[in-house]
Amino acid sequence: MERIILHSDMNSFYASVEQAQRPELRGRPVVVAGKEELRHGIVLTKSEEAKAYGIRTAETLWQARKKCPDLVVLPPRYELYRAYSEMARAVYNQYTDLVEPFGLDESWLDITGSMRRRGWDAYEVAREIGSRMKEELGVTVSIGVSWNKVFAKFGSDYRKPDAITVIDRANYRDVVWTAPVRSLLYVGPATERKLHGSGILTIGDLAHASDAYLQRRFGKIGFMLRTYARGEDDTPVKPYDPDRRDVDRTVKSYGNGLTAPHDIVCERDAKALIWLLSESVAQRLREDGVRARTVSIGVRSGLDLSGYGRQAKLRRPTAATLEIAQAAWGLLRANETLDEGHPVRALHVRASDLSSMREPVQLSFVDDGRAHLEDLDFAIDDLRRRYGNTCVVRGAELADETLAGTDIKDENTVHPVGVLHR
Repeated sequence: MERIILHSDMNSFYASVEQAQRPELRGRPVVVAGKEELRHGIVLTKSEEAKAYGIRTAETLWQARKKCPDLVVLPPRYELYRAYSEMARAVYNQYTDLVEPFGLDESWLDITGSMRRRGWDAYEVAREIGSRMKEELGVTVSIGVSWNKVFAKFGSDYRKPDAITVIDRANYRDVVWTAPVRSLLYVGPATERKLHGSGILTIGDLAHASDAYLQRRFGKIGFMLRTYARGEDDTPVKPYDPDRRDVDRTVKSYGNGLTAPHDIVCERDAKALIWLLSESVAQRLREDGVRARTVSIGVRSGLDLSGYGRQAKLRRPTAATLEIAQAAWGLLRANETLDEGHPVRALHVRASDLSSMREPVQLSFVDDGRAHLEDLDFAIDDLRRRYGNTCVVRGAELADETLAGTDIKDENTVHPVGVLHR
């Protein structure tokens, strides 16, 4: 029996949850957006009513208000959205235990075994899930049905809102292959430009691309994209682990970034942000029991929004906040002047080249005072688990008053995606 995969996408998720919680907002143009005073004032999600005014995700609030003067702007409530995400998974889990989240608002469901045992019809299962989401959660979903994850995802994007699209062996050439190549999962703007430059405009064109062209232009990623375009994706739907709040995946790096509330023009403020980001990254390393040997930074200019990255290899792998922060600060200090003429708008810190804490570490004959750094950090982590992430704050993080009190680990969680993780 061929696999039956559903991809369920909660429409206009944040805005729909807000409207479900507040009936007076139903039928009104609503957007959920970041804080303007912190320069995060962009549209995160728009309701269907706001979408009708031409409002787009990621545009600034002043642009959105220009299109719709009566726009209702709400701050994000992530705990509420996480709660709705968990309620949605509770519904999905009544149909299969193979439920893989794709962010908070999307999930794949492998219902192959359930259909075999219970004699279900895939379309009827999708229709029933859609009805239950409206009745029990007050939100709508778009669902794609196919024999693989990529085409199921394509189906949920194909028609919105509150729709079901079946992509099967009989229709995928007419539906999927005629769509723009950008509609394929993991074809972003840069890849789209490369493909267009070679005359590959549709997913069907990509499906018929030659080995020589894909190797020359993209390497292994090109062959992966062609596999997706042909409907040959065989990646499994990985069940969700509620204890880890994730599926079982191979993580290759940990990172966090932030647009500063004001342009960074001095060492004091830059150091505060570097330490704040490094603290979050190192804490997540320790939570997962891994150490990193490579630290990298990303820098975005406040002048023209251009960006670049730099990385450095450490002498030994570490999960200590001090060592991660010192490496990141060294990279920034070596590459940025940090004055009024060279403002920095955003910073990113990433740790990679990972190894398990169970692996042995080469000891040094010289006591450099760092042997107990991770032990100290683990003790601080325990306090934070009990009393919150801001109960213990390092002095360097308090240098910039606009960042003081920021719980960067909780507020800037990047929810992982799963198709590339086999």
